[in-house]
Amino acid sequence: MPELPEVETIVRALRVGGRGGPSILKKQVQSAELTWPRTLAEPDGGQFLARLPGQQVMDINRRGKFIVIRLDRDTLLIHLRMSGNLRVEPGGMLQPHDRLTVNFSDGWRLVFNDARKFGRAWLVADAQQVLAGLGPEPFDPALTAGVFHRRLQERRRQIKPLLLDQSFLAGMGNIYTDEALHLAKIHPLQNSADLTLERADRLLGALRVVLQQGINTNGASIDWVYRGGEFQNNFRAYGRAGQACPECGTTIARIVVGQRGTHYCPQCQGL
Repeated sequence: MPELPEVETIVRALRVGGRGGPSILKKQVQSAELTWPRTLAEPDGGQFLARLPGQQVMDINRRGKFIVIRLDRDTLLIHLRMSGNLRVEPGGMLQPHDRLTVNFSDGWRLVFNDARKFGRAWLVADAQQVLAGLGPEPFDPALTAGVFHRRLQERRRQIKPLLLDQSFLAGMGNIYTDEALHLAKIHPLQNSADLTLERADRLLGALRVVLQQGINTNGASIDWVYRGGEFQNNFRAYGRAGQACPECGTTIARIVVGQRGTHYCPQCQGL
């Protein structure tokens, strides 16, 4: 958490404004502060603080769960991990757990807050140094049902951990994987190689449906980390252990798959 829809919501706010701040497009970096050096994965703190000033924000995108801020010379990549969040705000006192700050010449600043210290940032000349290992995006038109089915056949893994593997599919997390598997009526322990083309097509469609619903509702807000989303009001399975399945009324079960809490309907998602 945050997952693809939450990251997409943050990227949209950085690009066009929202979540309490303006767009950072075309803003010029005046200076930077690093209050917890290990937030920075690359380069070292001295190079980071020396290279950023004077660079202008040219574009902001998302790749998987990475926020990709393209500058005129470098690219700033941010991965929020478990508890990261970004604020765009005017200057003032920093908050507890603020780890990295980019100050713009017009008085606004971008602040990376991360209570658990798992989030990371990179300043690199070539973003592919960091992003090269990611799998396809769920919405990539080139990811057809046939391509997706072939990839499932090749991996031969339990479907829930496979969908969480960022080298297989970029951007999926625990919430939207549980939701998609429930919508597609596929058990989280199902072996990927046993899925037919028809079921693979159904799963790919379900992934796209729940992710788009998440984006449309600004993501899911289920704890103190990410606020402002409403997708939690539409959960089908995730976090609903002990409650009735919205499809058949069977009690939603919770198991642990790949060290992740997993929610599913034993009736709708038979193995």
